[in-house]
Amino acid sequence: MLRIALVLAAMMLAGPAAATEAGWALLRDGGHVVLLAHAYATGSTDPANVDVTKCSTQRNLSERGKQQARKMGALFAARAADIDAILSSRFCRCLDTARIAFGRDAEPFEALDLPAADEAAAEAQRAAVIETIAGFSGSGNLVLVTHPETIRALTGAGAREGEAVIVRTEGEGLHVLGRIVFN
Repeated sequence: MLRIALVLAAMMLAGPAAATEAGWALLRDGGHVVLLAHAYATGSTDPANVDVTKCSTQRNLSERGKQQARKMGALFAARAADIDAILSSRFCRCLDTARIAFGRDAEPFEALDLPAADEAAAEAQRAAVIETIAGFSGSGNLVLVTHPETIRALTGAGAREGEAVIVRTEGEGLHVLGRIVFN
């Protein structure tokens, strides 16, 4: 009984590491789309007066988040094919994650912002992101820096800050191919 418990515990610990390795294997080949949740940010919600054009009104990257973004970039450089393009939510924590990780500015893409409260507007965002993903045909990878909430709205799967979810279109939605966890 103890032996079974130890084997199960070892499998649970190896799970995220194995998934991360499988994710890197996909990205090495290029031609994939990555939904990248922004790195660690301060607080848990934006203030009521949030203004997407003013970083001072938003949750921003913490020092730990800035370190995490640097690690993301180093790992992408070492383990993945080139990045053809980077699109980002207009929120500062997403734009900063992209700039710190990849050393260049991302193209702001409103559809990657937090999901709209209005159902029709949220569906329009989702459709715009899926159309962008479906239209990607590069030899490198496409990185879309966004929010965990947006990833959940797009895929139905949760993501943590600083997690990459590799996707492809399937029918009218997205299929998760792999994940990479950045600690």
